[in-house]
Amino acid sequence: MTRIAFAHHKGGTGKTSSCLNIAGYLQKSGERVLVVDCDPQANATSGLGISPTGLETSIYDLFMSRFEGFPEVSIRDLIVRTASGIDLVPSTLDLVGAEPYLYQSEGRATVLRDALDEISPNYDMVLIDTPPSMGQFVINGLVAADHTIVNLDPGIFALEGIETMNAIFQDIRENIGGDVRAEIAIMSQESPVQGQRAGLLDAILGLLSQREKRIEPEAIDERVSASFMMVETVPFSPEVPAAQRKGLPISHYAPDCPAGQAYRKIASTVGHWKK
Repeated sequence: MTRIAFAHHKGGTGKTSSCLNIAGYLQKSGERVLVVDCDPQANATSGLGISPTGLETSIYDLFMSRFEGFPEVSIRDLIVRTASGIDLVPSTLDLVGAEPYLYQSEGRATVLRDALDEISPNYDMVLIDTPPSMGQFVINGLVAADHTIVNLDPGIFALEGIETMNAIFQDIRENIGGDVRAEIAIMSQESPVQGQRAGLLDAILGLLSQREKRIEPEAIDERVSASFMMVETVPFSPEVPAAQRKGLPISHYAPDCPAGQAYRKIASTVGHWKK
């Protein structure tokens, strides 16, 4: 079973979209696919058509089962089948409450890895969506994974994101062990409206910090390319949010739209990672 974590400490980079849409194309190609939602926002859960508010159990119960007074739960007990044919370990907002407990546990970084070991024969590919933070759920996802994919901002802040993620990977290697590194970077293009807002925000932040330095897009692309084995750009397609509202990956909704074609190509590369 090949395990892939999608990680970035910042929100709004397209991380969950990449996770779900790559999972969709892998499922379409015949792989047995499981998505694990480790984000309390539960966007991967709702993006696969499962309402977080209607769940009796979730990944929260898996993390809490390590502590006295909470029932023992196997990851098998949490898996639900979605309309797309992708299996899901769902999340809910309750997951926020598990993190303070994890800091009290010696083996807190390997909870997810140990749980996935139990179901290794059942799936070909496991895709782990992590929250936009640097906390225990991100660490669990990275430690459990064989490979890591990072989504980046399509602009100057992509460089800061690379440096921060590399620092996180280095800390995990030094303190927990394992070869944690990102092989693929995905740069998701924004919608025109998002781009206008981002441009205005960049200008305001630049004025506030009195930064005169400008980095040309070509320089950003070169720096990003030098940091990863593969860099792919996913164009904006309105079909992507429309598919998520339907609870489906783009592969099951509009597979030939521009974003769908880009995700299909990335999924083809990811499929070769299968053990």
